[in-house]
Parts: sequence; C-alpha cells; structure tokens
Amino acid sequence: MGKNGYLPLFETKPAGGLVFFRSYAASIFIGICFICFHRVSYFPVTERWVWVGMFVAELWFSFYFFITVIVKWNPVFRSTFKDRLSSRFEEEELPGVDIFVCTADPRLEPPTMVVSTVLSVMAYDYPPHKLSVYLSDDGCSDLTFYALLEASGFAQLWLPFCRKLKVEPTSPEAYFQTTPEPVDDVFMANEWLIIKKSYEDMKNRIESITSLGKVPAYRRKEHNGFDEWDFVLSPHHHPSILQILIDGRDPNAIDIEGKALPTLVYLAREKRPQIHHNFKAGALNALAFDNLTENEIYGSLRVLMKLELAGFDGNGGPCYVGTGCVHRRESLSGMKYSEELAVELKAMKYDKKIIGSASFNEEDCKALASCTYEENTPWGKEKGVKYESLVEDVLTGMSIQSKGWRSVFFNPQREAFLGMGPTTLLDTLVQHKRWGEGELQILLSKHCPFVYGRPNMPLKLQLSYCIYNLWAPNCFATLYYVFVPSFCLFRGISLFPKISSSWGIPYLYVIFVHRVHSLVEYVWLGGTVRGWLNEQRMWMFKRTTSYLFAAIDHMLKLFGFSKSAFAITGKVADDDVHRRYEQEIMEFGTWSPMFTVLATLALFNLLGLIAVVTNNVAIGDARMKIFDVFGFQILLCYVLVFINLPIYQGMFFRKDSVSVWSTEPETRTADLRSDSKFQSVKLQACNTRFVFKEKRSKLVSCICNFPYLFIITYKLLKLLFENLD
Repeated sequence: MGKNGYLPLFETKPAGGLVFFRSYAASIFIGICFICFHRVSYFPVTERWVWVGMFVAELWFSFYFFITVIVKWNPVFRSTFKDRLSSRFEEEELPGVDIFVCTADPRLEPPTMVVSTVLSVMAYDYPPHKLSVYLSDDGCSDLTFYALLEASGFAQLWLPFCRKLKVEPTSPEAYFQTTPEPVDDVFMANEWLIIKKSYEDMKNRIESITSLGKVPAYRRKEHNGFDEWDFVLSPHHHPSILQILIDGRDPNAIDIEGKALPTLVYLAREKRPQIHHNFKAGALNALAFDNLTENEIYGSLRVLMKLELAGFDGNGGPCYVGTGCVHRRESLSGMKYSEELAVELKAMKYDKKIIGSASFNEEDCKALASCTYEENTPWGKEKGVKYESLVEDVLTGMSIQSKGWRSVFFNPQREAFLGMGPTTLLDTLVQHKRWGEGELQILLSKHCPFVYGRPNMPLKLQLSYCIYNLWAPNCFATLYYVFVPSFCLFRGISLFPKISSSWGIPYLYVIFVHRVHSLVEYVWLGGTVRGWLNEQRMWMFKRTTSYLFAAIDHMLKLFGFSKSAFAITGKVADDDVHRRYEQEIMEFGTWSPMFTVLATLALFNLLGLIAVVTNNVAIGDARMKIFDVFGFQILLCYVLVFINLPIYQGMFFRKDSVSVWSTEPETRTADLRSDSKFQSVKLQACNTRFVFKEKRSKLVSCICNFPYLFIITYKLLKLLFENLD
C-alpha cells in the first residue's frame, strides 16, 4: 500500500544475478592487475615502444571496462500496474499528451512507414481529446503530407477497429504482417478483411504517388494545404508549413462510431539557405527497431536498450536516446526541479479550452515555426531540445538531469516503440560515425558530464555517460591491437608471454571469461549465439572505421576545417538489397573510404595468417615452439580473420557486383626489394595506378578508388614476405 492509502502504480526491482556479475567483475580486475604487473616487470630491451603501445592500449581497455562495470553494477527494472490507473485518477485529471513523429526524407524513410507510425500512436488507449500527434517533416515533402492526409481518413476506420479487437501492435503495417485473420467469428473476420483491404488500398495509393515523385493535380485539389507548396523553392528553402488535418476540439472530428479523434498536425519548419536550422533539434523545438533479422547481421542496440539504460537508472537516471521517451513539458521548458514546483504540478488541472478556430491557430503558430524564432531567446540553449550537437538527444537529457529532474527507465515486455534499422553495412557505419562524433563533441565541450552535470548528477551517473562519450577514442587502442600484433608477427617480435608460462594464465582468463560473459549476457537478453558473433564483428568494424572517422572529423572541426553535418540513414532498400538483408548477407552498398580501412586490415591479417601457417609447415619440428612463443598473436590473427569473413566473401566470391582490381599494380618507380627502399613506399603509392577489369566485386573496386592506404599495406606485405624468404 502506497501513500494516502493508494496501491502503487509501479514497482522497482534490482536485477537478478548481481552477485555473479560482481564476482566476475572482481575476478577480471584481478586478472588485469596481473597483466599490468607483467607489462611493467618484463619490459623488453628492444622494441620497447611497441611494448609500451600494447601496455597503453590495454590500460585503455581496462579503463573502459571499469566504466562498463559502473554502468552495469546496479541495474533496476520497473513494472507498472496500469489497471490501477483508473482507480487513482478520473479521466479529466489525466494530463494532455503531445506525441512527435519526425521524418526527413521520403526517399530514405518511406511515407507508408511514417503514416503507419502515426496511426499506431493515434490508436493509443488514451482520452482522444487529450492526445495530439505532430508529424515534423524536415524534408518539407508534399508526398509526406499527402500520405498523412490519407492516414487522417483511414484513422476513422482504424481507431474503432483497434478498440473493438484490442489490437496489438497498433501499427497497421506490423499488425497485418503478424496477425492472422480471425476464423472463430465470421462477422469479425469480415470486418478484419474490410479494414485490411482499406489499408492496402491506402498504402498502394501512397506508394504509387511516391514512385511518381509528385502529387498529381487532381489530388492536390482535395485539400487546400497543397497550396502551401506553391511557395516551396526546395527542401532547404521554404516558408513554414503547418496544417491541422484533424482538430480534436472540433465536434465533427469523429470516427465511424461517433467517437472523438485525436488532433493530427503536419509541420515543416521554415528553412532558408543562409540560416542554420539545427537539424532534428530545431524541428522538435518547433513542435526500437522492428526490421532486425533473426541474427541481427549489423548488430543491434540490444545490450544498450535492455541493460545499460537500466544500469543508468540505478545510477541516477537513464540518458535520453532520442526516441521512445516521455518528457514533462516543464522539464523541457528549462525549469529547475524543486519541491515547490512538485507541489504546483500536482495541483495543476488540465484545461482543454482553447480559443480560436483551426485556421486561426495555423496562421498564429506558423510564426513559432519560423527559422529565426529562437534567435536571441533561450530556445536551443536553456530551453527545449539542445542545439550545437549531432546527438541533441543525449545533450538534452543531460541538461534536464543537471536541473534536478529525475528520469526513469521502463522497458515493457512488449516493445512500446518500434522503428527501422539500417539495412546495409555502410548505413550502419555512417550512423555510428555520427553518434560517435556527437558523443565526443559533448565530452570535449562545456557540456562534459563532469562539468555540466556536477550540481545535480551523482558521480556514478557522470561516469556512466562516458560509456558513450568514449566511443570515438576507443578506435585508437582497437586499431593498435588489430594491426600491431599481426605486424610484429611478421617481424618475429613477441608481444605476449609464452603460452606455457604462468604469466599467460591471466591473459587467457581475462580473454576467455570476458567473452563468455558477453555471450551469456547477450543470450540472456534474448539474442542468439550467431547474433552475438555478428555483434562482435560489428563491434570491431565500428571501432576501426566509424569511430576513427568520427574522431578525425571532430578534430578537423575543432581546428575549423569542417562543419557538422547531419547524415540520414536509409530505412528503405531496393529489392536486391532487401533480399540479401533478409538472407543475412552483408551488403556493402556504395563506395566509402570506411571500406578501404576494413579491407586493408582484413587483407593484412589474412596474409599474416597465411605467412604464419606457411612458415609453420616449413619448419616442422619447431612448430610447437613457435606456437608457444607467438600463440597469443596467432590466436588474435585467427580471430580477426574469422571476424572478417564477410569482407573476404565480398572481395573474392560475391557475384552481385561488377568489378575487381588487378593483383599487380603498374608503377612508375622501381619495385621494392630491400629494407633500404622501405621508406619509399609512400612516394610510390602516390605514383601508383590500377588496371580495372570487369568481373565481380564492388567492395574491391571501392579500394581501387581510394588506393593510398591499401597500396602502402600491399607494398609493406610484399617486402615483408621477401624478407621472410
């Protein structure tokens, strides 16, 4: 029984198995101490800087492990009792809720997907006169507006259908894909078929007009709102467009059963070429992924969404991740939390009486959506969603917490919010590049959690933010570990203790136990073993490309060489790409310098492994001795080759691409034959050109278009092989 005799509306429980996790963390810490002692005690006379580099990389990994332990030390999980809500509050006591759905480009985010999302939130089990849904269209597309107009009509059928059948999920696209036709009730089956046909007809109309690329004239005559696009010069140059498609205050805004409909609004914020519009954050201030494959070929946010945010909650409150979140209006308005404010909020009553017609309010609100509205105001700085960051969501959440507001994490058994994840490798890497750069930007700015959040955020919560703030710096230690041990294997330099040595035990223990725990954790959260393998692959791909480019780009921005750019990841793919995604075949998409880095590292480790195997066979009797000395490096090389299997498949075996690089580059300088010419590699790379042949692999043609790094590696390997001979 809670306060005032009421039953509680929710309960909070600590995660199970904390004793095992803390024992595991303590044992890993002991293993790390032994590793550090070995690095300091057995300092080599030669090649000392390579040894120092390994030690520094391992110190970094240890520090990052310490941060992850803090995040996962005390996760809490919450469950609600929604049936008790009606006994606690009358309908009129419930607050008004505004829901924002954001879209940016109808080519990357199909309008059918967007309106299915809109319809799902309109169908919430909540008083419709207290529910308003806003579609913020950053692309200012009349195609998106047309789709929303179609959805406003279909909502009159869909909402009563959801109430009658208690539809879950309330997204029509997801519902009809996963729910079979009811066979027990002939009447309901007939209605089910009618609603499904109505949805498919609407979907076909939207898709056909989207494929045309413009709204036909006869369709434009159906609503006066299309007249607004007569003044649109481009998606980046247009006035504010605000259209109230359903006015929840209008007594005539009802469904086929005579029940009120929630308010539905379309908004495209004004854009002018000379004025920065602050991307999604600017649009929001003016106003879980459901396409994952079984084994999540491009990784997922499973651990982040299901465990790390629960850990944040135990440390003081989860961060804001941009979606699936409910804010109190007062917290976004820049108010500082206090006991006095809490009393005022409890005493507040929701008043739905708003004076003025829909057309009057449209014109009145357009001024609020102008591109200069926030100039010389606190918006974007002290109020609303924060600007000056590529991850405006994280910065906004941190700002709210720094003002004393407390956030909580609630992850219901059935996912409350579903979205669309990237379907190609490049889209995934670009997305994480933006996230990594934005997190690093926060860390190196005045918004650093140790400064910005110091008054009201506990230290453990400030440290928790570092698990994401340090994504980009992770690239340097990872690149060192991926490249240097394999390179030293060529040169006969051992960087780890012998397998037979007692000092090898802590290395083996930390590596094995850490990975086993990661696997158990992933499967416990609902993943598969193969999904975990894909997660490890993407972990390395992101650290060696996305976060590397994020770190480089941010350094360039700090020195004034470039500016922030918001990259939209695709949510739609052509038939061939979609088919390969469903078959869990990695899609490399168009060329990117990120692929050059991936392919270079993959080839380097593959050739290194071949060299080791060849040398091992030639020596014969000394095989075990070599493995004893270089066992850890050989094991690392094997693991890296296994992780890069999709890269090799794309380079040598895939038939869904068009070109391949010739194995012998034509050069204008003499071939490298000895160590004395080792330093000429860079010069020669600049004078190298490739001969192209029409054959198979798109990925390798990417390498040819960005040859500098690859040619250096190619010549290094060629020289090293000659020296080994």
